[in-house]
Amino acid sequence: MNEFLETEEKIVQMLRTVFDPEIPVNIYDLGLIYRVDLQPEGKLMVDMTLTAPSCPAADFLVEDARQKLASIEGINEVTVNLVFEPEWSKDMMSEEAKLELGML
Repeated sequence: MNEFLETEEKIVQMLRTVFDPEIPVNIYDLGLIYRVDLQPEGKLMVDMTLTAPSCPAADFLVEDARQKLASIEGINEVTVNLVFEPEWSKDMMSEEAKLELGML
């Protein structure tokens, strides 16, 4: 596997360690990550959303994701953008997340 793909895999693994304090499922499997753009120079841009625009954990989730992603070797700069289009829905959740939350 080339270095770029290995780094992308580490990004997904790291995003799966970020949890909303009120939901026992990580932000990746919840479907909150809309875009991951890794530039060759190690600049990472992530677009994420929230389950609700007024989520009280918004600042915590964004900063937790940013810090964890910045710890990955080869990533020099991380920007996490909070976006609300398209609006998040339960349909965006992975099968694992739905199972964990008793929705299947």
